[in-house]
Amino acid sequence: MIHSVFIINRSGGLIYNKNYNTHIAQLSSNEALIFAGTFHGIHALASRIAPTAKTTGTKDTGIQTIDTKNFRLHCFQTPTGIKFIAATDLLHTRLTETLTRIYELYCDYALKSPFYNLEMPVRSDMFDAKLLQLVQQH
Repeated sequence: MIHSVFIINRSGGLIYNKNYNTHIAQLSSNEALIFAGTFHGIHALASRIAPTAKTTGTKDTGIQTIDTKNFRLHCFQTPTGIKFIAATDLLHTRLTETLTRIYELYCDYALKSPFYNLEMPVRSDMFDAKLLQLVQQH
């Protein structure tokens, strides 16, 4: 089950946060902003210290998953630096395809909107509805 979805812009700002599990503690707005900034910083450090990026010449994408005792964080970073993060139960081992699909929904319903400004919070009812459908499939 996907518990939460976060979208972090390339500057580390939280532009989208949605919780889908009412049975777990919810982050306050301030806690969600702190999470976004902290994750962005740790992701940047992880991509810089990755030994494979230096030896293979490829650009590492930083953190892809973080496992805890109770949940797992999955991260997908776009070529432009936007991070799509999902908090899931431990049964989900790989969520790359789902996060890629969330990115496609973001492109279709946020970026293509004439009222959306880059780096600003996502406010789209269609994006919310399509994302809810996708989350419910998992």
